[in-house]
This record gives sequence, structure tokens and C-alpha cells, in this order.
Amino acid sequence: MSNFSSLGIQKSFVKSIKELGITEPTEVQEKSIPILLNSHTDFIGLAQTGTGKTAAFGLPILQKIDSKKDAIQALILSPTRELVQQIKKQLFKFTKYHDEKIFTEGVYGGEKIERQINNLKRTTHIVVATPGRLIDLIERGDVNLKNIKTLVLDEADEMLSMGFKQDLNRILKYTSGDRNTWLFSATMPEEIKRIIKTYMNVNAPRVEINRESLVNANIRHQYVRTTLKEKTENIISYLDKRSSDRGIIFCRTKAGAQNLSKQLSEEGFSVAALEGDMQQKERDKVMRAFKNQSLQYLVSTDVSARGIDVKGLEFVIHHQLPEKLDYYTHRSGRTARAGKTGASVAFILPNELQRIHEIQRELNIKFNEITV
Repeated sequence: MSNFSSLGIQKSFVKSIKELGITEPTEVQEKSIPILLNSHTDFIGLAQTGTGKTAAFGLPILQKIDSKKDAIQALILSPTRELVQQIKKQLFKFTKYHDEKIFTEGVYGGEKIERQINNLKRTTHIVVATPGRLIDLIERGDVNLKNIKTLVLDEADEMLSMGFKQDLNRILKYTSGDRNTWLFSATMPEEIKRIIKTYMNVNAPRVEINRESLVNANIRHQYVRTTLKEKTENIISYLDKRSSDRGIIFCRTKAGAQNLSKQLSEEGFSVAALEGDMQQKERDKVMRAFKNQSLQYLVSTDVSARGIDVKGLEFVIHHQLPEKLDYYTHRSGRTARAGKTGASVAFILPNELQRIHEIQRELNIKFNEITV
């Protein structure tokens, strides 16, 4: 069994991650860290969220920073503001006992650009960014990426499915030169293969984390047969039975999320909706309340739930099954994180049983029928 020191991580970092409760490397960390630390290379990591990716790329990046050099040496791209903030926070915590100061800046939409420009005028070694806002800064000439040694694309498939394809291509072109690209993705759609082919070394090492069990093995997959008329009542019965548990309920549309949230509120549940039309400020407020447990349930659309990493969620409910298989993986992956178990429960109409069989086959998982 390896530990972080044997993977090559310096004492000061080992000390700070130990304090965060990270003592044994996860599979992705064990396989990636030695490659990323010791070779000057492009890299492809196939791994879900919740597998410990941030430390897998974050520790090698921190260890490679020359803190005496006042230049941005690494750029990490991530799909959402929440994820950018999360990565920035983790990198900061990793450096707690490090002798030299390593400065990280977060760059994302929904905050005044002037503030970010001013922050970037100070010494900055690492930039964590969403693609859209980074492009704005590049166009204004307010960020200098000419010296970056490492570019990380975190959750690359998410960035593409959120419409950042052109932005990504522009950033990859703009930063080309003597840098390494480390790409992390849960899935490998054609677009990702194209990015790899266009911008990365053909011999880039690949690490795949248990490809067979793409969906976390600690999740129980269940379905409830219902009708349009009874669906909301059935969901209420389910929540009543698990009154001390917390979870996310997924809807396909914004209107659906708002409606269900309203109905559950009226029934006295502690719930709020998270959907695409919300102002960033509102969204942050809901997320804070959910994270600090003053909200018990979240009703969300697929896009809004991207990158939500909340500890201790006992279940996710599918008000409707998602159109895309990837979405099922992402939705159900919000529960059973960091070694815990959880349930993923779909409320289906009679004609949707076929879809359950498809999901079972495609994702190699087993559903059990339950009653509420």
C-alpha cells in the first residue's frame, strides 16, 4: 500500500493533507501523481468526480511551482464557478505548511471583472478559471499566460456539454508552446478525442479508473412505478420515510424544478430549487444553505447541479429519468461520495420501464424495484 511520501509528495504537503483527513491515496492519485511529478508530459485521466482528482493534479502542480518566479505557471480550467472556488480553496489548504508562498487566483463570471484584474496584478502562480471569463481577460490583455508550464482541463466533458467548445479551443491555441496539458474527464465523447488529437501528444500516458464501474459501486439503484397523477404524492411519501436524510431531486426542466420545489415547500419540506434562470447571487445563497444543512433538499436541473460536491447526501431522486446516460452517471454520483453509500431512486411511468433496462445494460448496473 503506497502513501503520499512514497509517491513523491513533499513532507510539507503530506502534513497539510493529513490534517484534512487525506492519508491514503485513492486509485487516481496513486496512478497519476508519480507520472505528473516525474515526467514532463501530457496526460489523460479518465475518472469521475469524487475520486480525488483535485489532489491528483493539484499536489504535483504545487510541487512544480517556482515561487521565486513572479509569473503564472499553471492554469486549471473547470466548468463552473463552484468548482473553481472549490479547487482554489483546496490548493490553499494543501499549502498550509509549505515554506514558500504559492499564490492562486480564481477567475469566473458572476463577479466584477475589475476585481479579478486587480487580483491578477499581484503575484500569481496558479490561475483556476472558467473558460468564458478567462477568454474575456485574455482579450483585454489582462492575464499573461505565456509562461505556463501546465494546463489542466478538469471535467473536460462537462465543459464541452456546457457549451465551452470554442472557448476551450481558443485557450488551447493561445497557450500553446512548451506547456503540458493534463486532461481529466469522466467520459470520452468524440469532441474530447478531437481535442486530444489536436492539442496533445499522441503518446500521452493514460490512467483509467475502474472503467467497468463508471457508476460508483456504493450506490443502490432503485425505481418506483407511479403515474403522472400520483408522482408528487409518491415522492412526498418517500421523503416522509427518510425524514432525517438529505438529498437532491432532479427534474428535466427549469419549470419542472420550480413547480416541484413549490409543491414540496407547501407541504412543509425544507427545500429550494436550483435552476438556470437564477441570478448567481441567488444560486450561491441556495448552495450555501444546502451545504450548511439549513436546507434539507435541493430540487435541481441537470445543468445547475454540475460540480455540486456536498458531503453526506443519502439519496438522489429522479423526478424523471434524464435524456442522456451521462446525466444519469452525474446525477447519481452526487450521493455515495468519499466511500459512503447512497440511493439513486427513479420515479417512472409505466412506459419508462424500457429506459430502466437500457440504463442497466449500458452502465452495467442493477436496478431494484421498491414501493413507497
